[in-house]
Amino acid sequence: MIPRIHKQGSSTRGLLNYLYGKGTRDEHVDPHLVASFDYLMAPDPGRDPSATKEDLQRLLDQPLHLLDEGQRPDQHVWHCSVRAAATDRVLSDEEWGDIARRIVAATGIDSGGADDAGCRWAAVRHADDHIHIIATLVREDGRRPDHHRSGQRAQAEARLIEADYDLHRVTPGDGTAAKRPTSAERHKAERQGRERTAREKLREAVRGASAGAASTDEFFDRLAADGLLVRKRIAPSGDLLGYKLALPDDRNKDAEPVFYAGSTLSPDLSLPRLRERWSQRTAVGSEGEPAPVQPALPPVTHPAFARRRAAAASWQALLIIDHGDDGTAAAQIAAAGEVLDALSKTSAAHTRAELRQAAFVFERASRSHVRAVRGHDRALRQAAHDLVHSGPALGRGEDGAATAMLIDMAFFLAVTAANWHARRHHGQQAASAEQAAEHLRAAYQAAAEHPMAALRERGQRLSPRMRQRQVELLHRVLPELSDQVRAEPGWPALATTLAEAQQAGHDPAALLADATRRRELDTASSISDVLVWRLRRSAHLPAAPESRQGAPARDNRRTPPATLTAPSAATAASDLSRRR
Repeated sequence: MIPRIHKQGSSTRGLLNYLYGKGTRDEHVDPHLVASFDYLMAPDPGRDPSATKEDLQRLLDQPLHLLDEGQRPDQHVWHCSVRAAATDRVLSDEEWGDIARRIVAATGIDSGGADDAGCRWAAVRHADDHIHIIATLVREDGRRPDHHRSGQRAQAEARLIEADYDLHRVTPGDGTAAKRPTSAERHKAERQGRERTAREKLREAVRGASAGAASTDEFFDRLAADGLLVRKRIAPSGDLLGYKLALPDDRNKDAEPVFYAGSTLSPDLSLPRLRERWSQRTAVGSEGEPAPVQPALPPVTHPAFARRRAAAASWQALLIIDHGDDGTAAAQIAAAGEVLDALSKTSAAHTRAELRQAAFVFERASRSHVRAVRGHDRALRQAAHDLVHSGPALGRGEDGAATAMLIDMAFFLAVTAANWHARRHHGQQAASAEQAAEHLRAAYQAAAEHPMAALRERGQRLSPRMRQRQVELLHRVLPELSDQVRAEPGWPALATTLAEAQQAGHDPAALLADATRRRELDTASSISDVLVWRLRRSAHLPAAPESRQGAPARDNRRTPPATLTAPSAATAASDLSRRR
């Protein structure tokens, strides 16, 4: 159940006209009172033919007119909507009336029986799933009500109401969420046939443009390239103070673009907060002091190479979140959101929708009251930068396999973030990270279908002696999981990966033990799939299997061979390790 305190107004009659009107889309059906400050009920112009909206207005505003004109508050209309979840049962008028009385008592609008000097209010129902409460912000004794922090107080009471009425339990928030779209913004999007409101589309666009960016110039160039209208706020000194942006086709009634400031889209998208990211170009030492500047990694020239680097950075982030302090972990989670934003912008068509949704919902998990300690997140932010600057990936060959490898790692990164937030009782953040993990799971299934099929086919061509050797290795290293792994469709792919690792000069038993020991496997839908990508990443094997002739698998475009070979992947991983 979601109560929402709307902006205070100056016209009681204006709000009553809306509540008893047809609505912007004729959605108001049978508007009528379900409760009011008066035990005998205020006049109901919805169901009483003799009552008018003027009658109800005069009754609600009577305490206001008992004051001298100079003492009357300009914004005296208090408005709260209370909406049930879509999965909740339809509540009766009596139940909604009780809910209204509890909300006005909790928020300080009504005295709740403590005295008879509360505000005058009325609750109007015009749909099955919600009510509106209108009140005059002058008490019967002429004083102003104590409705400070009424939004938080209403939310707290709503959690109790959900328990008492056995309704859907909303995860409590902590005040760090981005501002939700208003009803007017939602209705406008519906009229225009948009899936998301302008506010949500702009927030998504800003997050994508800021992912991995290194400067304000690069950030604004990306926004312009996306076709957005940008206004910069410049001080008399010439310094840049802030920015606003709008969708080209989002206009107000005067046909002017509707601009939103970055800070109103999300707390972490204000210009000062974005600059805080961009200013952290050095690592941070163990005592919090800046460490010497690390040498830059070689430039990324191919999407597959960028994805391998991002997978390695994500693996390190998992360990930091598990074992680092809170500020460092919060920085990794925030930077993980940038990686998801960058990945969704550069992904192939068959994974784009799920990755975009994963990035969209993970946005909530990237903020909490734990202040991120910037600097430790440099590797993930560099990974986001590489993903953007290496360009879009195709869905086949090394591109597609490296994408599957990264999505697999991103899934576990989201699960790790969810567990971290849950341990700290960050309910909304944990739920958002869990939702992102489910979208990443779906994206992985689409991305991994082709490369895993090729690896399975290669594994099925292993000689009987080689297959038996891999079975014995699996049973020796993972005796408790060997039967389960061998029964999975991905076992042949794991077998050929172990064989390739040995051919490359690695100890496959040590690699397998390390891949299993360092991270849990309980959340994996396929243990063999997870181990394939962990082994191929740590052994620097090509993400895609080589062709039967021994040449690396390629996309149908011209690509410099050096960027796709195993040595190149090994170089990327080694460089990344040296920087840590």
